[in-house]
Formats: sequence, C-alpha cells, structure tokens
Amino acid sequence: MSGLHHVTAIAGDPIRNFGFYTRDLGLRFVKKTVNFDDPGTYHFYYGDETGRPGTILTFFPWAGVSQGRRGVGETHQTAFRVPQRSLGYWTQRFIEKGIAYEALEKRFGESVLPFTDPDGMALALVGIPGAENEPGWSNGDVPSEHAIRGFHGVTLLLDSAAKTASVLTDVFGFKETGREGSVIRFKAPGDAQGSVVDIYEAKGFLRGHQGGGSVHHIAFRAADDAEQGKMAQKLVSNHGLHPTEQRDRNYFRSIYFREPGGVLFEIATDIPGFAVDEPVATLGRDLKLPSFLEQHRKQIEGVLPSLEATAS
Repeated sequence: MSGLHHVTAIAGDPIRNFGFYTRDLGLRFVKKTVNFDDPGTYHFYYGDETGRPGTILTFFPWAGVSQGRRGVGETHQTAFRVPQRSLGYWTQRFIEKGIAYEALEKRFGESVLPFTDPDGMALALVGIPGAENEPGWSNGDVPSEHAIRGFHGVTLLLDSAAKTASVLTDVFGFKETGREGSVIRFKAPGDAQGSVVDIYEAKGFLRGHQGGGSVHHIAFRAADDAEQGKMAQKLVSNHGLHPTEQRDRNYFRSIYFREPGGVLFEIATDIPGFAVDEPVATLGRDLKLPSFLEQHRKQIEGVLPSLEATAS
C-alpha cells in the first residue's frame, strides 16, 4: 500500500485547535502526546476510529506562534475525502459554525470545497462517489453518513515540478494522471486514503515562511522497516538525497528528507500503530509519553494546558 501516511502542521492555541478538529470537523482525537523534541508542547493526532495511515492529521500547537506565509516550497493545501452527497451538508455546517470557506469548484472532474482552519491552514473537502462505504469516525459531532473519510491528498506549491515528480514516481510509486493549467496530478496505486499529490508549478512566487497554519511536513507510507529501507536506498542512489537516520516515534518509525522543491518529506512505517500504548476504545483519552520522558511526566503535565474544559 502506498500514499500518504500523515500530515503534520503548526497551530496556535491548542484548545482552539482541539475544538475545531474534534467538534467542527468531527475527527477522532486519536492520540494526545508531546513533541518528542520539545516536550513542553503538545502533539495532537486526529483521524478515523483506529488512526489508520492515510487518515491522520497531526499538529504542534504553539500558543502565540506567528502566522505563516504561503508560498513556494511548501504544502499549499490539504484535502479530505467525504461522500459526494455530503458536500451540501458541509457547506451548511461551515455557514452555521462561521468557518471561512470558498465556493465549490471542479478539479480533475472532482467537486472540491475549499476552507480554512482557525490558524489559516488551507484545507478542502473532496466529494468522492462511494466514500460513504468507507470507514470514518462514527461517534463524533458529525453524523456518520457525512463524516470525513481520511485524506484525499495534498497540493504542493513549487517553483519546478520535474525533480519532485521523479521522487514521487520512482520512490513512492505514484503515476502522473492528468494536468490542468499549472497543476499536475499524481496518484498512488489503488484508491486508498491519501492517494493524491498535486503539484502546482508557480515560478517566481515568494517562498513560504512556516508559522501558524503552515504544514510542517508530509509523510508517505512504508509497510515496514524493510520497505522504508528500500525507499531510502532509492533516494540516495537515484536522486542524491540523503534521509536522516531512523527515528522511533512510538506509533511508527520515520526517516526524513527535504525533497528537491524544498518540502520536508517523511517516510513512516505503518507499524506498530496507535493502539500500541492504549486500547482503541480509549484512544486519545490520556496523555501518552515515550519511555524516555516518563520520568518527567509531572513536570510536563504541569506546563501543558488542560483540555478537560473542551472535552465532552
């Protein structure tokens, strides 16, 4: 299986972020942990019932973070899948919730509803015929028949597409499937969540600057360590790119590299998954820490803002 594993972005107020994604968008709060490199900061994971690869959007929320600036060398938009017939429901929901959105548009024959989160992150819902038969999160604030069904894909804004396209096709198994104006579509085999990467080629645009509302990195799937290793070898031998050493993120194992267009890419293993340290029934309920931070739990809990007031 190939495609996106997760997308990680930067947010401001953690309580606002938590409320928007769990209540307004109806995603499951899959994991409450911390940034392993900055344990005074939460790391939130949102997704479907079990946190399957291809459904997970994660955030580093830093209260008071400066706003990011959109530009080349970054992920321009992150899109979710919903049932085709649910786009009317979502438009009405955005109106009722006061969520900024744009008019429905067509891309590559698909209906797309663009919107933004409270930090200005560019998002979209893509209507997919038959998506109602895919699993979502059925116990959230959104009726199960309209629930988000994981990622559709991401749009990268780049000066030039060629070298990034080569990585997508050679390393991750994507294929170019169409062009519309300055946008080139690449698709992973099958129709799983997160199977689409669009490259918007925009020569001469200002470079993006990361901050609130920016995507920090996007992660692609590897079934296991062996497949990840093969991908890493291709990056070195075929593209002259040198990924980091593997890092254990508890729920997956990761390597990172910056692709030729400037976007930070990750390759994350599908295993072991989010039920490795708590049952599926209680995912996201308790603060989970890696073993090397357990001895500092009291100090960490003392600086993290409580989410209890927003939980229901």
